[in-house]
Amino acid sequence: MRRLLVPLACACLALAACGSDEDEPPRATQAASPPARFLDGGREAFEARIAKLRGRPVVVNKWASWCAPCRAEFPFFQRQAEKRADEVAFLGVNSNDNDADAEEFLREFPVPFPHFRDPKLEVAASFNGVQAFPVTAFYDSKGGLVFVHQGAYATEAKLAEDIDRYAR
Repeated sequence: MRRLLVPLACACLALAACGSDEDEPPRATQAASPPARFLDGGREAFEARIAKLRGRPVVVNKWASWCAPCRAEFPFFQRQAEKRADEVAFLGVNSNDNDADAEEFLREFPVPFPHFRDPKLEVAASFNGVQAFPVTAFYDSKGGLVFVHQGAYATEAKLAEDIDRYAR
């Protein structure tokens, strides 16, 4: 009987340890990513920011942490924002989300641009982006809204094509 109890006890302890993450190091993306930058002020602050950026085209991406298509396309925005930092301004709009999940999302997908909190879709309404997730709005260098893409970009090449076409 003892011969069976010792291996059984060891197996139970090993299984119990499998669910523990106390000794696991943090994921590299979490440890290395900067804290999320969220801007407050709602629609009025968003519109003021667009006006302040006049002279540069602006690409606005509305997203939420719970949105699978948003997660799929977000790496495209990461790379395009880094690649085009000198020519195009980027803004994020986090809608219908909670702060903790949104901040975790941005630790997973760090981007070099700020985001507006938009819990009631008031910011999204300013660029006709309420109906879908995600939505991308393009403003020209004069501050005018020129195009709204409803839904996710399937490829980075398509996003880059729309940036070239509309963000001028």
